[in-house]
Amino acid sequence: MAVPVFEEYEPAGDCACAGCAWRHRASAAGAHPSAHGCRRALVLVTAVGLVLGGAGAATAAEYVPGAARTAPSSDPGPSTEQGAEGPLYGPSGKPARDQVLRASTRAQIINRAKKWVSAKVPYSMSKYWSDGYRQDCSGYVSMAWNLGSNEWTGSLAEFGDRILREDLQPGDILLFHNPDDPTKGSHVTIFGGWTDYTHSYYVAYEQTKPHTRKQATPMAYWNNSASYVAYRYKGVVTSAPARGSASLATPYPGDASFGPGAANQYVSELRKMLMARGGKRFYADGPGPRWSDADRRATEAFQRAQGWRGAEANGLPGPHTWRLLTKTQGKDIPAAVLGGSRAARPPAFPGRDHFRPGRSSGHISRLGTQLVQRGYGRYDTAGPSSRWSEAHRLAVQAFQHAQGWRGGEADGYPGPETWRRLFAAG
Repeated sequence: MAVPVFEEYEPAGDCACAGCAWRHRASAAGAHPSAHGCRRALVLVTAVGLVLGGAGAATAAEYVPGAARTAPSSDPGPSTEQGAEGPLYGPSGKPARDQVLRASTRAQIINRAKKWVSAKVPYSMSKYWSDGYRQDCSGYVSMAWNLGSNEWTGSLAEFGDRILREDLQPGDILLFHNPDDPTKGSHVTIFGGWTDYTHSYYVAYEQTKPHTRKQATPMAYWNNSASYVAYRYKGVVTSAPARGSASLATPYPGDASFGPGAANQYVSELRKMLMARGGKRFYADGPGPRWSDADRRATEAFQRAQGWRGAEANGLPGPHTWRLLTKTQGKDIPAAVLGGSRAARPPAFPGRDHFRPGRSSGHISRLGTQLVQRGYGRYDTAGPSSRWSEAHRLAVQAFQHAQGWRGGEADGYPGPETWRRLFAAG
């Protein structure tokens, strides 16, 4: 009787079942793959065409994928040697730390992660891909989060907020850093979404040997599962920032950067963000680096719009206020709110014809008085008058410029919207 020969047909390299994942990982690590992995066809033949137990035609036994598949109890895990934190493109590259967190949507994070999957970027703890990021697991996350540096598992947490696993959303990460021996088990994956309602498996984007991959992975990982911590990138936003807007998620610079006497770039950035969130009416001029009472009132209005009161709405931006502004989260400043109190209904707009050269009426006097109260009285040296003058036009135009209007929208003649905004906070 001839000795039977087992011929095994291996699955495709992109098979996502747990067994094949273990098999590919074991092969990459140099271990024998054993019998784990799905077999798409297992054929039993003999060298001379005989069947066991007697003569006759050869028979074939086919293994049906999924019919009796059992996942291995554990996965040997990736080889997680990794480089330390450093600049893009390696030691001779850019400065090691870019303190400005670049705003990214979840879709942008996942799309960047997919690029490395498509390119099958080889794993390396010392090489750098064409985009400047180190080709290991932490370099991969640094790239997906669009950080200005190459981080490692011991520093990535600085760029995220810790969250519960049940709150995971695409673009968040699962991080395990072993402080006793960072080369033993330390790893990080990018969460791409749940595979089903049980939340026992998720789609993981990760950089591991031999190259970047995307596959179904047990929560939180094949091994050391309990040690993985979920983090959300501090710079994540709900929508892509407009070009030239001041919505970059800069880390909170500290209490000393704001308040009377402060003059720095963070005051300018604060003012830009407040103006974009409905606070234009508080400012006669554009963004500037010197703290003013207008900054305090606009900040307080934003805080009160969130429902905060007392010390939480003191007009000074703390970490929570700053985070809502930089991430474009929270509620905008309502048009009729100043310092947290709702103003009386503004008088009805009397019509454009009342505000023209040569015209005189009580509406012009009311307009002039309101302009002075709002801080635009420097053009009228003679005091409020019922006759329309160039001083009125210049004051109205300055107010319109403060709303961000230009061209025909800032011609110095009040229309319904100019009138509403001028009196809304009065």
